[in-house]
Amino acid sequence: MEHWKEDRIGAAERGENPTVLARMRTGFAVIGDTQHLPGYCLLLYVGNANHLTDLPRRERARFLLDLSLLGEAVETACGERDTAFRRLNYEVLGNSWEHLHGHIHPRYGWEPPHLLHGPVWRYGEERTAPEHRLGPQHENLRADITHALKGILSEAYKQD
Repeated sequence: MEHWKEDRIGAAERGENPTVLARMRTGFAVIGDTQHLPGYCLLLYVGNANHLTDLPRRERARFLLDLSLLGEAVETACGERDTAFRRLNYEVLGNSWEHLHGHIHPRYGWEPPHLLHGPVWRYGEERTAPEHRLGPQHENLRADITHALKGILSEAYKQD
């Protein structure tokens, strides 16, 4: 296991987390370790919180805004790359990693019909199959999401 995975946020702060796309106000935008559905990203909250409701309401709103801005970037990049892009699913779970983070799952028209309308977790182990691991083949996707995100952040944060 890569050592940065043991402390993803600390590694991001030290510049050692290779999945980081950008530092946002409330956390780090990262591309997912697997890309079963291309463009899967997360927002890792920087601070001590397990549940969204652990945050004061103002910080909660800032985290959710950041999550939506990351989603906007994923939607922009994935929509330009694949005409079968349909929508995004947002999730704030915390069942596997008890630290506040949000998931952004792009959804596509080419997904199997029986899985198209349910949560991505219904894919089971297929989501983390070795052929979907983040790698050099995802560099253009990563660059497109990062480019879109930086443009969105410069506009959105200017308004605050």
